[in-house]
Amino acid sequence: MRFIRKPWFWATVVLAILFVWYFKVLALGYYWASTSLGATEWQGRSLWLPGYRVAVEAHPVKGLNRNASGLTFNVKTGTLFTVINRPPQIAELTTDGELLRIIELEGAGDPEGITYVQDDTYVISDEHSHAMYWVQIQPDTARISVAGKSRLGLSIDTVHNSSFEGVSWDSTQNRLFVVKEKLPLRVLVVTGLDVFNTSQGFNIDISEWKSSRAASLFMSDLSSITMHEPTGNLLLLSEESALVVEYAPDGQPIGVMPLWRGLHGLQHKVPQPEGLAVGSDGAIYVLSEPNLFYRFEKTRTAAGTSR
Repeated sequence: MRFIRKPWFWATVVLAILFVWYFKVLALGYYWASTSLGATEWQGRSLWLPGYRVAVEAHPVKGLNRNASGLTFNVKTGTLFTVINRPPQIAELTTDGELLRIIELEGAGDPEGITYVQDDTYVISDEHSHAMYWVQIQPDTARISVAGKSRLGLSIDTVHNSSFEGVSWDSTQNRLFVVKEKLPLRVLVVTGLDVFNTSQGFNIDISEWKSSRAASLFMSDLSSITMHEPTGNLLLLSEESALVVEYAPDGQPIGVMPLWRGLHGLQHKVPQPEGLAVGSDGAIYVLSEPNLFYRFEKTRTAAGTSR
């Protein structure tokens, strides 16, 4: 391909990039200001992201070397689970970011997300096959094969390496949230899944979750999602924008937590946030490739004003 030397061409490209960046920053500033003004309304019925401060920062998970992606909290064990895509594995972690075990995952091409459902059941999203797999992880599980297991394929806007990144199960309404990374950004809601009786097949319905304000998905991409069942609010994580955004059930953005240096107690920007989970006590966990672990906790003032 011949290299384009015309100055006007490259000037146009640079201006286009700056244009997109500029309006993303403006959108972030607007929603940061508007959510801050809504503090009185939302502090008592949300996680209230502005009230969080980092408690564990950039802790390397010993035993994990690269490609940790996705994160979920198991309320039964009080531990966290993540997936690794090369080679395909599942890892269990403590809430301090210590490795408990690694489970080999056979048959998956590029696992990117994981969510805890109930008992020993989990759902794993595989970006390579554009599918969700149902797996069982027990205390003594050392190896899992998804070959021949129940799966849900989603051939929607499939783009290589920009497909379905994160998943989150909502047990209150028995629905699965799935995020598409980009091209375009999407949040899909899958209902009609009987995750405990998979031999009967699925009779599903797929809809798209959208913010009540069209411009409020101002992130550059989506890397993870978590449904916070006590409030019914949805948390979205963007790797490229290094942001966590909390949305009310009606899609209204109500809180923003930039993962940037100098904010929320961070000494450095979170380099590549890929996994997001919320613990039973409201602690927020972020996992950044290749293996960096973060825990954010509410400050005393914020905790005292929330339920």
